[in-house]
Amino acid sequence: MCGIVGYIGHREAYPILISGLKRLEYRGYDSAGVAVLNGDLNIYKKQGKVAALEQHIDETPIHGSIGMGHTRWATHGPPNDINAHPHQSSSGLFAIIHNGIIENYSLLKKELVEKGYTFKSDTDTEVLIQLIEDIYINMEVSAEEAVRYALNKVVGAYGIVVICKAEPDKLITARRSSPIAIGIGEGEYIIASDATPIVAYTKNVIYLDDDEIATLTIDSHTIRTIKNEVKTPYIQKIEMELEALEKGGYEHFMLKEIFEQPKSIAESMRGRIDPTTNTVWLGGLADVREQLERARRLIIIACGTSWHAGLVAEYLLEEYARIPVEVEYASEFRYRNPIVKKDDVVIAISQSGETADTLAAVKIAKQKGALVLGVCNVVGSSIARETHAGVYTHAGPEIGVASTKAFTAQVSVLSLMAIYISELKDSLNRHKSQEVLTGLLQVPEKVRQILKQNEKIVEIAALFCEASNFLYLGRGYNFPVALEGALKLKEISYIHAEGYPAAEMKHGPIALIDENMPVVFIATKDESYEKVVSNIEEVIARKGRVIAVVTAGDEVIPELADFVIEIPAAPQSIQPLLSVIPLQLLSYHIAVMRGCNVDQPRNLAKSVTVE
Repeated sequence: MCGIVGYIGHREAYPILISGLKRLEYRGYDSAGVAVLNGDLNIYKKQGKVAALEQHIDETPIHGSIGMGHTRWATHGPPNDINAHPHQSSSGLFAIIHNGIIENYSLLKKELVEKGYTFKSDTDTEVLIQLIEDIYINMEVSAEEAVRYALNKVVGAYGIVVICKAEPDKLITARRSSPIAIGIGEGEYIIASDATPIVAYTKNVIYLDDDEIATLTIDSHTIRTIKNEVKTPYIQKIEMELEALEKGGYEHFMLKEIFEQPKSIAESMRGRIDPTTNTVWLGGLADVREQLERARRLIIIACGTSWHAGLVAEYLLEEYARIPVEVEYASEFRYRNPIVKKDDVVIAISQSGETADTLAAVKIAKQKGALVLGVCNVVGSSIARETHAGVYTHAGPEIGVASTKAFTAQVSVLSLMAIYISELKDSLNRHKSQEVLTGLLQVPEKVRQILKQNEKIVEIAALFCEASNFLYLGRGYNFPVALEGALKLKEISYIHAEGYPAAEMKHGPIALIDENMPVVFIATKDESYEKVVSNIEEVIARKGRVIAVVTAGDEVIPELADFVIEIPAAPQSIQPLLSVIPLQLLSYHIAVMRGCNVDQPRNLAKSVTVE
């Protein structure tokens, strides 16, 4: 959710803050604001995107070498100038930016109102900064101590940065269930929700753990817990390169990331397949081999697109490792009393590694004694640190809010994990393993071939961009692809779309089919092919318009469907990595033709770090 950036150092803060907010805008774009301390706290904030904030400030000179900025994804209170961050305390002594939700804000607000505090906004954040000021004044403690005492009273999630006018040489930042990274430069520090604003200035970064508070001056940093325990931080190196954060000539980040998939899939498998022995090596799982070999059941927890990748993994793991698999929405898993045993293995999937529901589910699974593995894209993320072991996807930064290369990178890694576990359990014969691994190594080139059909997909999109509804149908491994294709379309084009198993069409969705209903079939050559052909004929009989993703060389479906998009032949377990590509392009082009902002779709944010 919301994007946070802070700076203290020897440079002018404002240009760094604005640049950082632009990098973080994918995390929230309802409103934006900055605060720069230069004797007084100069605060500017505006509803809308960062560009609206820049226009609001225009040529107003903003000087000062300490400041903070924020892009908001609204939770408490509508998006407007007043609810935008930063928020000030009543006297103007303190200012704060905040990502997260203060769950007990109503109780705290009532206490503060009784003390005479007044509130300007509808936000939970303003309650926190008023509480900090109240403690600072009445307990006569330092700003750092006031923040620490306040956070001990808070229930909920937060990533915050606080400035105090009376202590103008420091920035204070803290986190609980909401990421905070601190870049360490030469005589300067950059705080951010993730590493994207930091990489332009330094490669050295500290990731705060839950309930940690960092106090930064121009040349020092100290970290304590909210219980006042001093911590020695671990400094990591950022692997990200600055050019990965640019559009590179593409109109949108989403299109760039779709076309990056040959590279991101290859990077996700690089060094993990030994073609001479046809075996898989996953170094991140080396220390848990025995537990994986003993595992009686796998539970996959994820949200959104990652949940769809988990569904593909269910097919993979049950077919190859011959072990029962359950795929759970993390948001449901955490709020019931799931049966998790000590010989279960839980796999948490999250692109950002910060998804709040998935992180909470990880902690529950650990409490119940299960081995918990992470599949994440972001090194040093909360889930990567909270899990016992795991595998990084190495997809590179994904800026577009709608995940594309994250999905295929996750499926690539999960495919390798399925083979790896099958090797431990000796459940897959050598010939089949060789076939699958050879097929995986061929995927990047096959994706390049599919991407060459981009112009054809543009033509199909033009015919259906005014549709009100879409239906996506697939069977077996391609059923999760149908779900993912529908999700992509509704996320970025705002067209209602649903994904179903093709066999379930007759159990309800067939009632919707008429001449105005586009139906997308993932109809590749596999063991369900003949059944899917029958489903296509049933749709045609009801005048539905059929777009079919088919295996190259298919001679049957092109005679039936209105439009076909070919993908190269591959083993059925690998087909999701190929069949999803045309659906991503179709969604993208339809959304562009409808005038939608595909990189920043309405009401969505990239990383859901609040409930």
